[in-house]
Amino acid sequence: MNKIHRLLTLGLLLLPTALHAQADTVSAAQQRVDQVMDLIEQFYTETPDMNRLSEEAVRAMFKALDPHSIYIPAKDVERANEGLQGNFEGVGISFQIVSDTIVVQSVIDGGPSEKVGLQVGDKLIRIDGQPATGDSINNNFVFKRLRGKKGTVVELDILRQGTVYPFSIVRDKVPIYSVDTYFMADDTIGYIRLTRFARTSVDEFRKALKALQKQGMTALILDLRGNTGGFLDIAYTLANEFLERGQLIVYQEGRRTPRQDFRANGHGKFRKGRLVVLIDEGSASASEIVSGAVQDWDRGTLVGRRTFGKGLVQRMFPLKDGGQVRLTTARYFTPSGRCIQRPYSEGSDAYRDDLSQRYKRGELVNVDSIHFPDSLKYKTASGRTVYGGGGVMPDLFVPMDTMRLSDYYISLRGKGLLNSFPLNWADAHRRQPEVKTFELFLQNYDSFGLDSLLAAHAIEKGIVRDAEKEAREPERTAHSDRYMALMLKAQVAKDLFGIEYYYKVMKDFDDAFLAALQHLRK
Repeated sequence: MNKIHRLLTLGLLLLPTALHAQADTVSAAQQRVDQVMDLIEQFYTETPDMNRLSEEAVRAMFKALDPHSIYIPAKDVERANEGLQGNFEGVGISFQIVSDTIVVQSVIDGGPSEKVGLQVGDKLIRIDGQPATGDSINNNFVFKRLRGKKGTVVELDILRQGTVYPFSIVRDKVPIYSVDTYFMADDTIGYIRLTRFARTSVDEFRKALKALQKQGMTALILDLRGNTGGFLDIAYTLANEFLERGQLIVYQEGRRTPRQDFRANGHGKFRKGRLVVLIDEGSASASEIVSGAVQDWDRGTLVGRRTFGKGLVQRMFPLKDGGQVRLTTARYFTPSGRCIQRPYSEGSDAYRDDLSQRYKRGELVNVDSIHFPDSLKYKTASGRTVYGGGGVMPDLFVPMDTMRLSDYYISLRGKGLLNSFPLNWADAHRRQPEVKTFELFLQNYDSFGLDSLLAAHAIEKGIVRDAEKEAREPERTAHSDRYMALMLKAQVAKDLFGIEYYYKVMKDFDDAFLAALQHLRK
């Protein structure tokens, strides 16, 4: 037996024995990894790609942690951080590769994907006709195919709840604004929609708030639906706008992180007016910090559906090679002591599948389907009972509208017709006196006959309604058609006057918004 063979045999025999004999300390763990890497480098039959091996080893480590601790290679750092900092040209989604499949994590408001109807949880199975699943799929693969020059087209095949839908997406500049719209809902009630907690979020919010207050606002609807969060300091700074001096906003605590309290400084610009916060299953992290503080102090009313349930705090650590690690270092707690992090002990796949499970259990449409353990009861400032352990439950539940999405509606959006048709019409008519102002547009809209024009255009594109199926579902068909007609109107308004006017039209079909409005008018 030659020397190398003897060393290899000895190493393989002693490695488990030596390591198992030691306490499972950090030093022992590091030694184990180092020794395995050395063995591969010295004795593997082919020249190993040590950089790839180290990255795979790091990723495997993070799989054994919580779902929100992640490793970001140096080549992906800029892209990973730009969603909270700037803008880019592409299709406008964030994604995660789960079990060799690209899954949509969020759809950026105002971006190309939002316009054609991509949804959280959609799975990309083909990009431009080529398979987009398998072992070779990584972040670089996705970025190369989804990013691109403004005006170019990418064809996607999306798997959604067992059905494959085709989508044609025109790449565009993707906006990264936090406040995408604000307006007066009536003479005294204002509305602000906040889509993320980025570096500019508080400044954008204050600008919107000031503008609304000048118009006579005394009550506010803050819309955090679909807001997946962002920076912790931005979250408590925003919550500070509503609370009195000394009131606890949030605290964080971890194994190596001593408890740290964040309290209001008393300089908030909306500490007295009536407040409603809209939330849903897409509201996460920073959104839950704000809504949890508002609820625990009985400062306002939460309207909508149970939030996502992310109560973990990540800290960014730079690596020497330019990569980054986002490592969970603590949990955050609402003022009453609630940790609203939902369980993740069953693994990342089950954790990410939670929202679809909520749908299957009926939690998104029936409040009686939602159950919290009595062991997680907490009290608000006025003594109301609230719960921890799985998101923030609203004070006023509004079920999901499941009747909107008929097959015909999905086909129109999947082909991009509800985006391209109104845009083309707006471009052709924007100089006409009938649409010179938003008020004139509303007055003259019915005379344009856009519903009939869209139906004819759909037939030209090969989209035909299933008359037999629609006859079996007359209520759904009628409801979806009303929603589609309003969306068409809103899309044209947006293309003519800006994103603010889209929400000014759609609010009339927004159950949660209408519930908030009714609550504030009582």
